[in-house]
Amino acid sequence: MGTRPTELADLLASVERQTAPAARTVVVANGCALPELPSWVQTVQLAQNLGVTGGRNAALEHLRDMDLVLDLDDDGLLVADDVFATIAALFEADDRLGVVGFRIADETGLTQRRHVPRLRAGDPMRGGLVTGFLGGAHVLSTRMLAQIGDWPEAFFFAHEETDMAWRAIDADWHVRYEPQLLLQHPATSPARHAFFYQVNARNRVYLARRHLPMALVPVYLGVWVALTVVRTRSPSGLRAWFGGFVEGWRTPCGPRRPMRWRSVFTLARLGRPPVI
Repeated sequence: MGTRPTELADLLASVERQTAPAARTVVVANGCALPELPSWVQTVQLAQNLGVTGGRNAALEHLRDMDLVLDLDDDGLLVADDVFATIAALFEADDRLGVVGFRIADETGLTQRRHVPRLRAGDPMRGGLVTGFLGGAHVLSTRMLAQIGDWPEAFFFAHEETDMAWRAIDADWHVRYEPQLLLQHPATSPARHAFFYQVNARNRVYLARRHLPMALVPVYLGVWVALTVVRTRSPSGLRAWFGGFVEGWRTPCGPRRPMRWRSVFTLARLGRPPVI
């Protein structure tokens, strides 16, 4: 969005320091102007903000000939210099590895529970196969993308990583959380404004419409309606959430391809059945 020029410069410096260099580095200007960047950085200028999903897809158009694509938030920082080498080793060791998610920690080393992509999130250093990953720092196999497709642009932002992870697992790819891969990121909390509530609810409905067997759709959405009513203290937030819930039924979200029941059981075995 062009609002973090200092942080972006620091991130690019940490990319340049890697012992295994990136084959190509792309920065997407999502409907904004960019500061001057190093000559080795390729820029993609979008006329308008296409959101997280549209911006990432614009980058992918310039990276499809790569084996792996690493997405990084512009206010993150790679602390270690061997991150890319570690990524390469992980994918070489598992031919069905489709996604690797990083551990996110602030400058004090603290990882927020909501940044651990599984239930029982008390130990952020416990890695392994999971059912989701964080958008701030993750690696995608382009072989996997060729099979399952790109980011769901209708989402704009919120739950797009869940959409990608569900598609990957349904196609028998592995999604791994690797805590040794660290992105330092300022501590944040979800933005509790009307647009946040709106897209959060809308995209929950999109997930159910796109991917869940019909029998699970009312269960999944019923659970999230109940949780939202219990957790949300803001009347305006609830109004926005239910407005987004209705929007999720009324607006197009892409093709419906319900996952196999085998994939439902895989998600449950990994600790997060697709009803919560």
